[in-house]
Amino acid sequence: MRKRRITGALCVALAGAAAQAQTPASNVTLYGVVDLGLRNGSGLSASNAPAPGSSHSLGSGIHTTSRWGLRGAEDLGGGAKAVFNLESGLNADTGAPANATKVFDRASWVGLQGSWGTLALGRQTTTLADAISPVDPLGMRFASFNPSIGVAALSQHGLGIEYGSAGATSGSYRLDNSLKVTGRFGGITARAMWGIGEVASQASALSSRGLGLAWAGDGVAVSGAYQSFKDANQRTLDAATLGAAYQWGTVRLAANAGRNKAETAAGRFTVQRVLSAGATWAATPWVDLTAAYYKVDRSRTGAADDGYGRLVAFAEVKLSRRTKLYAELDNTRWRNGFQGAANKATATGISAGVVHTF
Repeated sequence: MRKRRITGALCVALAGAAAQAQTPASNVTLYGVVDLGLRNGSGLSASNAPAPGSSHSLGSGIHTTSRWGLRGAEDLGGGAKAVFNLESGLNADTGAPANATKVFDRASWVGLQGSWGTLALGRQTTTLADAISPVDPLGMRFASFNPSIGVAALSQHGLGIEYGSAGATSGSYRLDNSLKVTGRFGGITARAMWGIGEVASQASALSSRGLGLAWAGDGVAVSGAYQSFKDANQRTLDAATLGAAYQWGTVRLAANAGRNKAETAAGRFTVQRVLSAGATWAATPWVDLTAAYYKVDRSRTGAADDGYGRLVAFAEVKLSRRTKLYAELDNTRWRNGFQGAANKATATGISAGVVHTF
């Protein structure tokens, strides 16, 4: 009886090993970023909004947004893969999730990948965010006060309306229930995106459509995109961006232009424009210096035009492949009362911290 049990166990183990050997290779990676720093702002709140006084804070994600995630792929054979990505924002200073209503607020998608590119379904970044990433003068750092991210890519559009299936009224940087196809052909990357609004009996409410095109080669990158969003009342937000970057020895030059126009009420519109330029110098293999300037203009129906200019400069010291120290200075000059009557006309900020990736 004992021999039969041992024989049966061996058969099960061998069958499992054989099945595993026949199953294509798969892997899952845990990754993340932990960024904590001290920040002092004059004329800015701890969240970098205009303010009448000063703020002092220990902040999470000042340089690079703190996050953790899982990504994985399974080899399906014939050069095809099943892929997925789950990513959650993190307030590292308190241990709380960055979004109280979504566990995986930054990414939640699954798809197929092949030599032709990737098809992804779920919550993911728009074509605007994808297009700006390789040409932003700050390299998509300092997201809470980087106008390329906040205004041009609509992370903080300030309109108070949900455009597209963003799940929030504060921005439309990522969309729920979306489908995105990314094709790569040599140095060319093409993207097409469809956000499904899923509003009952209203096929186009909260929907979105976008196209993006980029080229990279010989140290040059050119990237642009257009995306249109609907709100629940079928009003439209149209946005476009175009930029370029050039790597010249130890210096990277980058510039970008973005524009969006939103219908905020019947016959009322808000137009926002962002022009940016900057450079990064690899002063040594361990030290990078970056400076960038952003000009934001806003026009609204029935209101005077306003905006602001923002200068950001920072240094990074690489302690290892995964750990950096950073120090940053920023200066903002508001125009025509953009900041509100009770707040300072000029704002400054200084930050210093450490960022570790894993």
